[in-house]
Order: sequence, then C-alpha cells, then structure tokens
Amino acid sequence: MSRTVKYGYPFHDTTITVTHCGRICFKGQKVNLSHAFARQNVGVTKVGERIWLVLFMQYDLGYFDDETCRLEPIENPFVAKVLPMCPE
Repeated sequence: MSRTVKYGYPFHDTTITVTHCGRICFKGQKVNLSHAFARQNVGVTKVGERIWLVLFMQYDLGYFDDETCRLEPIENPFVAKVLPMCPE
C-alpha cells in the first residue's frame, strides 16, 4: 500500500492542486500547466501587479497574469541554482 505525501506551500499566497487534465483553477480561470503535474500541489505567489509565480516544490515553473491566465514557463526550471560565492 503506497502513500501519497502532499507538498505544502505555507509561505506562498495559495496552494492549488493541479487537476487530472493538467490545469490549475485560479480565481475562476483555468491555467494550463502540464499533465505531468496532475494531482500534485503547486504554490502560487503574487510577484507583481496581476502577475503570479507558480512553484512546484522549490522549483519556479513559470509566470501568468490573472487576466489572460496564460503560463509563460521558465526555461529549464529544474536546473541547479548557483548561489553567489560568499566573501570570507
């Protein structure tokens, strides 16, 4: 018997579960995400006037505005992030 662990997003504006057809429902609008994320939770955070960021775990997937609800994906969101070197 397998258990599904749902990832929570307590520091984001909202947590949304992706539908089985790969969409998130946001403020009465449907935003196409991907079938690959079906039934997974994603975080949504407001980053500007009517601009929202969609995150899966610690990965930024893309941005959409709440007028057109069209997701603009981030190029290669799963690449390792390089942090600046810390001065010693």
